[in-house]
Amino acid sequence: MSEAGTTGAPSRVAIVTGAARGIGAATAVRLAQDGFAVAVLDLDEGAAKATVEAIESAGGKALAVGADVSDSAAVEAAVERIATELGAPTVLVNNAGVLRDNMLFKMSDSDWDIVMNVHLRGAFLMTRAAQKHMIDQKWGRIVNLSSTSALGNRGQANYSTAKAGLQGFTKTLAIELGKFGVTANAIAPGFIQTEMTKATADRMGVPFDDFIKGAASMIPVARVGQPEDIAHLVSFFVSEGAGFVSGQVVYAAGGPKA
Repeated sequence: MSEAGTTGAPSRVAIVTGAARGIGAATAVRLAQDGFAVAVLDLDEGAAKATVEAIESAGGKALAVGADVSDSAAVEAAVERIATELGAPTVLVNNAGVLRDNMLFKMSDSDWDIVMNVHLRGAFLMTRAAQKHMIDQKWGRIVNLSSTSALGNRGQANYSTAKAGLQGFTKTLAIELGKFGVTANAIAPGFIQTEMTKATADRMGVPFDDFIKGAASMIPVARVGQPEDIAHLVSFFVSEGAGFVSGQVVYAAGGPKA
């Protein structure tokens, strides 16, 4: 395989889940800039096409893939398709996520289950399917998207639990897969300006601009994060130069969190 742009990686194929918008889309675009062919995976394949078009218009290579990351058969089929059409994937960014916020006494079984299924089961299934290609190549990079909510957040018992679980998952992957040349790290973003945070503001009945200003006032760097801030950190973690960094959780929140 030819090298992946500036990363020096022996494979050029990356998978980014939840890549139709927000952090996932920015990450897919950034990895394409780094020289990877990118599988833009989302629940709705049609929604992923805008990201693919952005990559292709800049001269990159990308493939829109529709799959429910919590469905084992769908995940296996998606990874097989990616391996066939783009090549063996050796970078996986587990970004797909949903919110079902509520106070504990109001939280339904389905509120809990869907968040666990997408975040935790989804990351497990995607990683299990992709790791075989990394092991075959004797090189791989896994990046899981956690959150500062892993430290606890009112109204997010489900989301906080899932995001904390991803940190344990990451550390275990680092231990199990390190001898095969595969690293695993997690990024825990703070407030990032996306459709997801806008949905939170809408749910709270707060104008988004006010929501952003309020959040920025509590962040040491005096601004909220942008999807590109997280994409930049992903770019580092998947680079050749980050090969001795594994099992780590970086809180990208504009200030100290953990």
